[in-house]
Amino acid sequence: MIRENLIFEKLLIEKLKSGAVDSFSDIFSIYYKDLVFFANSFIHELSSAEDIVQDAFVKLWEDHEKLNVIVSLKSILLKTIQNKCIDWHRHRKIMNNHSTFILGLEGCLWSEFVNSPELLEYMVYPRMFAIAETGWTPASEKDFEGFLSRLEIVKKRYDAIGINYFKGEYRNTRALKN
Repeated sequence: MIRENLIFEKLLIEKLKSGAVDSFSDIFSIYYKDLVFFANSFIHELSSAEDIVQDAFVKLWEDHEKLNVIVSLKSILLKTIQNKCIDWHRHRKIMNNHSTFILGLEGCLWSEFVNSPELLEYMVYPRMFAIAETGWTPASEKDFEGFLSRLEIVKKRYDAIGINYFKGEYRNTRALKN
């Protein structure tokens, strides 16, 4: 059984190295849940564990042409996740030590090409609402679906007072789960 798995993995790796998206999707499907569980066992924060694993998969795709697997892809992914978890803890420690020096949150709008009040509104709204939500909501309480439901209420207010805001798609940029 182990030998068959290694042969299958080797075939997936060869396809991945050639740029086959379906092999990347297969690798993602096979390893994603286990890697999230593994990462979460180190950091005990599921959303951050998912981010770490997704970043590792992005890096895997970016470097797929020069991928060099000696033992197994799973061992490479596990070591990558472990290292990213260690980095996460280091970053968390720095943030905890220096968080008292952070005074606020900034939302920039480069206005060189904003030549009308309507375009300004379109560029600022609902970005300003999202920035406020980010700054005022504790990390443990952040919830994208909850944000979207609150945004629907805010959009009705924008419509009522005639604000020209972005009405496009709002989506969670985290990778989709199987």
